[in-house]
Amino acid sequence: MAGDIVPIELGLTEGNLFTLWAPRWREGDDEWEAFLGLDEDLYVLDSVAELAAFVRSDDDNDLADHPAWDTIKKLQAEELIPDDRHSYDLIGVPELAAEDPKPEVIAELEDALEIVRIIGEVCDLEPVVKFFTGNPILGAVAVGTNDFAGRDGIDLWVRIGRIIAKHWDDVIDALDDVVAKPKVDAKAVEEAEEELAAAASAEDEDEPDDDIDELVGADVDSDDDDQDSDEDSDEEDSDDEDDDEVDEDDFWAAVGIDPIRIYTDAGEFLTLRCYLGDDPLFLGSKGQIFGFGSERALTRFLAGDSEHDLSKLSTFADVRSAAETAEIEYQVLPENVYALQGIDEDILDGPRRVESRQIDLAVELLTDAADYAGIETVNEQLASTTPLGWLVDYAINPDPKRLAPSGPYDNEAEVWTALVHDFEDRLVKRG
Repeated sequence: MAGDIVPIELGLTEGNLFTLWAPRWREGDDEWEAFLGLDEDLYVLDSVAELAAFVRSDDDNDLADHPAWDTIKKLQAEELIPDDRHSYDLIGVPELAAEDPKPEVIAELEDALEIVRIIGEVCDLEPVVKFFTGNPILGAVAVGTNDFAGRDGIDLWVRIGRIIAKHWDDVIDALDDVVAKPKVDAKAVEEAEEELAAAASAEDEDEPDDDIDELVGADVDSDDDDQDSDEDSDEEDSDDEDDDEVDEDDFWAAVGIDPIRIYTDAGEFLTLRCYLGDDPLFLGSKGQIFGFGSERALTRFLAGDSEHDLSKLSTFADVRSAAETAEIEYQVLPENVYALQGIDEDILDGPRRVESRQIDLAVELLTDAADYAGIETVNEQLASTTPLGWLVDYAINPDPKRLAPSGPYDNEAEVWTALVHDFEDRLVKRG
């Protein structure tokens, strides 16, 4: 797939370390999976700030050719903080396997074993690969709670715990040997740390301070009021100027249209989309979406007189005018980047192998495109009552307390593939 690059946190011997993981993506007929690193080294950083600084300044690594690399380089530092699902306490795996097989314990153990297995395969770590190939019983963890019910299930869980207790030190040693800490520019780290601090401060400010509200009375000295009023007036004038600058810069927000980027097996496409109320509207006509292989091709089209559904918008005249003078740029936000490649193969491996954010965005694109074309099939096939809808919902909202979909997943992958092919048939390349 040409999907997201995911920040992850690994708990290893040296502590909690941060890196990037690119789940499987496809280029032509080749399929790839990689981590941030170079040659034999898996790069890890001591902090999110160091990770952000390194990503922004280094293109000599195994992820630099990934379709999403340029997007990752532009992210704010706080966007590189791994979420809970991608934070793995690998040192604590033996203790985890020694606990009772509760749903949340099984799910956490499955995630930890899965990321280690992937690292072992990608980095060609013989002790790790041997650990998994020599102990197929570990695959029972991926099935969920059903295998660990009753006396036989408890016995199976105990056997898995013993295997992990016996061999896990060798696994950790192999991981410790492959990780390496690259050099990072100190100034870039400081800038990233300031970003993180500012983001944390802004989050704190967004929370209401009830204690202060209760302590502040209604009576305020009139002289202070006058002075504050003058200061507030100056600040408002300054804010107005700042708002004007933001409005001038944020062209796409002003016209109410978003550039979006789509990755399919046929290549990379740039197009436009907006919403009229809750109804999606694409740059296209009669349910077909016009996709462009370059920004220049899209600009030429927008500057022309071709009829399409966006030309009916009152703000499209501004878009055409900007395109005619070539004063138009396409800053595609991360939430508007859609990757459809490889999801079908991930579905074959089960919901926990599917990257939740990638499939969540893919579902958004497919349903928007279907609504735009007046097609009901997508919503019907993705309803939570269908096998595919159940799998997709579980992949997006994993909950160890819910019954997980059970394999094989051939039918779900086949239905998903059909939905994607139908979408691709309505995605028309125009340049």
